[in-house]
Amino acid sequence: MSDAVTPFTLAVPQAELDELNRRLDQTRWPDKETVDDWTQGSPLARVQALCAHWRDGYDWRRAEARLNALGQFKTEIDGLGVHFLHVRSKHEGALPLLITHGWPGSVMEFMKVFGPLTDPTAHGGQASDAFHVIAPSLPGYGFSDKPSTTGWGVPKIAQTWIKLMERLGYDRWVAQGGDWGSAVTTTIGVIRPPGCAAIHVNMPLVFPEADQRTDLTEQEKGYLAGLTYYQEKDSGYSKQQSTRPQSVGYGLVDSPAAQAAWVYEKLWAWTDNKGAPEDVLTRDEMLDNIMLYWLPGTGASSARLYWESFGSFGSVKLDLPVGVSIYPKEIFRASRRWAERVMSNIIHWGELDRGGHFAAWEQPELYVGEVRACFRKVR
Repeated sequence: MSDAVTPFTLAVPQAELDELNRRLDQTRWPDKETVDDWTQGSPLARVQALCAHWRDGYDWRRAEARLNALGQFKTEIDGLGVHFLHVRSKHEGALPLLITHGWPGSVMEFMKVFGPLTDPTAHGGQASDAFHVIAPSLPGYGFSDKPSTTGWGVPKIAQTWIKLMERLGYDRWVAQGGDWGSAVTTTIGVIRPPGCAAIHVNMPLVFPEADQRTDLTEQEKGYLAGLTYYQEKDSGYSKQQSTRPQSVGYGLVDSPAAQAAWVYEKLWAWTDNKGAPEDVLTRDEMLDNIMLYWLPGTGASSARLYWESFGSFGSVKLDLPVGVSIYPKEIFRASRRWAERVMSNIIHWGELDRGGHFAAWEQPELYVGEVRACFRKVR
């Protein structure tokens, strides 16, 4: 096994893009839903419009060029090839920042924040807020390798990310994440590797204990109502992916329309929108992300992370310095009172007035502000 870090350049063969168009042309569509909203899933007309744009209005080469321009790399850790973006700042003293995406996201979530994070003086900030940004693709996601054995759950990924930062020569760094990225980042915080100075999460995995449910504030009642809604109405995808990821993978890897609809529905459910994902993200932005599932065929491999680790979500004791940002349309929200029960060293707590699950993607300025404010405390 080599410790080499090698440049990775995307050059998807035109034949693969032609094959995508052929499959889009031959989509066998289901009947229209019997409701006038999203309660049965992604509406037929909306998915057809998204796929029509994918077929005739979308330019993958634009996205490919942006990724290549940022700086992509691969390295092998514990037998698995890890794909990551590594965007270094020009500012001396920049703090290395490891950011981790989740499902159904990818490194594409961070395209709007690489610039402000690495070059703050060009985006209204100060040189003292500069970061070197490292954004890996989770195993089985994007252009990271797909695990061929079990065991690649959150603890293994956290250890792999720690090794990645060591391999890149960073002896003092911070970590940030949402969704699965929050779980991985929190686990890094629990491990407390010598190099990690602090972490920040925008979906804290903190849940109230029994005694905290007896005197809830109105805000906390809203948080619990959101959790109940998720469990009853919004978690079917996680039940499927955590129990039978292989079964759902056949449709996702074979049909671009299926893969698009599977992701698109969550972009509706989890963004801070006025009724449609397009209120927050452009179709091109959504398709850039969907392509990181379609091109490498990760419908099954990405779902397996749920099979590996979904049952382990829960509050854990955390003593490392931690920052938390709460966005109003996040899936799981927590009060500071709940968090302080398990997080003994909260250095930043932000409650935002807009934004959802995909913080960096939806509200890049707010996200950058939160990350800067948090990690100023440990510079």
